Amino acid sequence: MAGHSKFKNIMHRKGAQDKKRSAMFSKLSREITVAAKMGMPDPDMNPRLRLAVNAAKAQSMPKDNIQRAIDKASTAGGEDYEEIRYEGYGPGGVAVIVEALTDNRNRTATNVRTAFSKNGGNLGASGAVSHGFDRMGLIAYPASVGDADTVFEAALEAGAEDVESGEEEHSIWTAMDALHEVSKALEATLGAADSAKLAWRPQTLVEVDEANAATLLKMIDTLEDDDDVQTVWGNYDVSDEVMAKLG
Repeated sequence: MAGHSKFKNIMHRKGAQDKKRSAMFSKLSREITVAAKMGMPDPDMNPRLRLAVNAAKAQSMPKDNIQRAIDKASTAGGEDYEEIRYEGYGPGGVAVIVEALTDNRNRTATNVRTAFSKNGGNLGASGAVSHGFDRMGLIAYPASVGDADTVFEAALEAGAEDVESGEEEHSIWTAMDALHEVSKALEATLGAADSAKLAWRPQTLVEVDEANAATLLKMIDTLEDDDDVQTVWGNYDVSDEVMAKLG
């Protein structure tokens, strides 16, 4: 189990949390509805729903909104969302995985393909890049919850596999099937997490130069702004110096 390394520009960048609250709530609601439809509508009996509800609470989503999203799962004639994963390459040869929840596969595919092609990327076939990532659980805590050593010890005790601590947050990695269990154990010692979800962790990182960074970040922003897109993962590493130049 490693620790204390800086997790840069993979999960999200500065400014990524400054999106419109309504758009963020829409994505959170969609995940809650899908999770409730796939299992029991009770968070205590449905691990995926519990994680989705906790993520919504971490973003101060009102209780009424959360309950409406759960209730929508049992509503006759409601939207029937489908989980789709897209894989491709962005500028500089960066591998990118896009996860979506959609009620219109054609619309989403067109939007994702356009975001790639207009920003120097290429959408590939299923499995094109995912072999270069590990499917794991990812739990995020703000840096204010404790120093790196404190969080590392708590994560080790909870059964996590790795911890990466940065200036703004702690990223705790778990085995995919241990996410719920580790998240619950950490909640007892560190409190509620900012987020807990399944993630794609790159096995190696690709350093992106200034020439490609701006286009890559524009492509990722375009994808993240799409209503159907839930998460975007990549194996890119943009240095602090390049980020500073981009402003």
